[in-house]
Amino acid sequence: MTQSAWSLGTGRLLLTPVAFSDLPAIAALKADPRVYGLMLGGVRNRAQAAEDLAEDLQCWGKLGVGMWTIRERGSGRFVGLTGFHERPDGRGIGLRFALEPNAQGKGFAPEAAGAALRFAHERAGIERVVAVARETNFGSRQVLGAIGMVEAEAFERDGHRMLVFESIRRR
Repeated sequence: MTQSAWSLGTGRLLLTPVAFSDLPAIAALKADPRVYGLMLGGVRNRAQAAEDLAEDLQCWGKLGVGMWTIRERGSGRFVGLTGFHERPDGRGIGLRFALEPNAQGKGFAPEAAGAALRFAHERAGIERVVAVARETNFGSRQVLGAIGMVEAEAFERDGHRMLVFESIRRR
């Protein structure tokens, strides 16, 4: 686990930019249907997770933001991912987060996603950040509301009603 100028810390967590050395943990997370079964892309195999990781690494260079691993302070235990990507639907820079099932319900998601959102606005200067959640994914919707994102629009995709949340940088 290396630290960089893009590493973030919270009271309980350390967020570090993803690296290829994180692939085993990331692949396991993305293969878990309890986590990625609710995501639009669905469960990912190891090759797909590696492709995603390569894209996440490129995002740092292109946008000045990207994905972080989330680890518990002290133990260094991997608990999930949070960060940003350029949404393929043209809606802008999208916030994402996913936590291991045994890390859910402990307040880690809003703690990590909130730190990432502050980084995007305050350090990377991104004006508008969006996040998309299934209407039925109450956990994600609760996290997005807890970090100050507000519902802005909705659309249908793959038979699901999707809600778009946004955060506008305050000046």
